[in-house]
Amino acid sequence: MNDIKKAVFPVAGLGTRFLPATKASPKEMLCIVDKPLIQYAVEEAIEAGITEMIFVTGRSKRSIEDHFDKSFELEHELEQKNKTVLLELVRNIKPSNVNCVYVRQPEALGLGHAVNCAAKLVGNDPFAVILADDLLDHQPGVLKQMVEVFKHYRSSIVAVERILPEQSKSYGVVKGTAAGDRLTKMSQIVEKPEPKDAPSDQGVVGRYIFTPSIFKHIDGLKPGAGGEYQLTDAIQSMLAEEAVYAYAYEGVRYDCGSKIGFLKATVEFALRHPETGAEFSSYLSNLKP
Repeated sequence: MNDIKKAVFPVAGLGTRFLPATKASPKEMLCIVDKPLIQYAVEEAIEAGITEMIFVTGRSKRSIEDHFDKSFELEHELEQKNKTVLLELVRNIKPSNVNCVYVRQPEALGLGHAVNCAAKLVGNDPFAVILADDLLDHQPGVLKQMVEVFKHYRSSIVAVERILPEQSKSYGVVKGTAAGDRLTKMSQIVEKPEPKDAPSDQGVVGRYIFTPSIFKHIDGLKPGAGGEYQLTDAIQSMLAEEAVYAYAYEGVRYDCGSKIGFLKATVEFALRHPETGAEFSSYLSNLKP
């Protein structure tokens, strides 16, 4: 089986929790300090050795395509004004060896449906799925950690973290048997169970590696609540035919799909940013309670 060189970014969601900011702009373009969420996600993929970025987009998502495209006018302006540092910053948003392709999700029919929209572009290769509003902070990056696990097991992998019982209704929750350091061989995955029904305290977060057979299992799904095709259900179907592992990643997760998670990430990243860290730290320390 080939190495992981492709990543799918489902970015067609409406981002309703951030309205009105996301009325005309994708939530994935919301910035943590000076960099949009989608760029953090792409940089994590590049670090993991991925060179083909597949964006599953929807209406009003053109700014994502523009962000990773070459901007002749901006580069010319920066060059003329001798702003070399900013010029290199803009040029390095997407390295020359990285290819970005785009496919539309015509209707918002769930994460499983979004991933399936990329099936023809993925082909018969294993691939990653990255949800940009889960900002995972660690070196090495979480996807790179998972790619190393994939190289050994050559099986599908989902990233998990420990959750509180009352949080189970917001996660896919996995069950299985220990298979190594930070690794569980899965026997079950349940979408958003009630706390009393949760099979464990391990909740799935927005990083996945799949063998191409996942598409067969998505194709076999029937729509669930709201007419959506759940990726969790496809993974459960997959478990009947092949091994799937849950990986308890190293790192800190910021749920940037929520306002409080977005604000936490902004504060943490601003404090370590070379341009803002010292002054912002001083500002926070002088804030009156």
